[in-house]
Amino acid sequence: MSEAEVSLSQSQTQLSPSQGVKYAVDLIICIDGTGSMTPVIDLVKSSALSFYKDLENRMQERQKNVDQIRAKVILFRDYWADKPEEVMVSSEFFDLREQSSEYADFVSLIHAKGGGDEPENGLEALAIALNSEWEKGANFAKQRHVVVFYTDASAHSLEKEPKPSHYPNDIPKNFDELTDLWSEMSDSAKRLLLFAPDATPWTMIASSWEQTIHYPSKAGEGLREFENEEIIAAIINSI
Repeated sequence: MSEAEVSLSQSQTQLSPSQGVKYAVDLIICIDGTGSMTPVIDLVKSSALSFYKDLENRMQERQKNVDQIRAKVILFRDYWADKPEEVMVSSEFFDLREQSSEYADFVSLIHAKGGGDEPENGLEALAIALNSEWEKGANFAKQRHVVVFYTDASAHSLEKEPKPSHYPNDIPKNFDELTDLWSEMSDSAKRLLLFAPDATPWTMIASSWEQTIHYPSKAGEGLREFENEEIIAAIINSI
């Protein structure tokens, strides 16, 4: 091997460790859209809208690359208190490199209302998120499946009865079934970031679900801060 070839080989080994490996990141943002979130809903929306730009900037700083970034939003309220069409509003996955305007349009329409008194239907929103059509294509050697969950309230038990007529049929029947959904996901891919109060069931999830980080908020007073840094760190540090 010539001196020039040796030099080239050495320089290549110093490139980003992710070079040659294709990464796909799926982010699902579950947002409590009930009235108690009014003081902070704009902060949540701002965080959601700036996520992509913030992630791209941090990736460049770390000399890392993600080949595909998709985001999905689930807005939830209360099946027992709100209109059927307003309880659970979910988008499809948006490719943030090609559909950033469509994603922004969806997020911009979010506003806080309804919900009655807590608890809310956060566990149902989480179940819908976990059952999403995550990227698992063979074109990507690595996938990251990240759920970010924002709420200032506790959640109804999945066993609560009687259920209203518009309650979906494909929701887990109890907390154990929901836990099974999480356990079946790949440990190397999945991440759950809970911005939620120290209340049932969030403390149970934080203590028993792997790859989960809980950032406590105070129930009934809204969430005080929303930082993309924690979300981005959960993605970048695993790549």
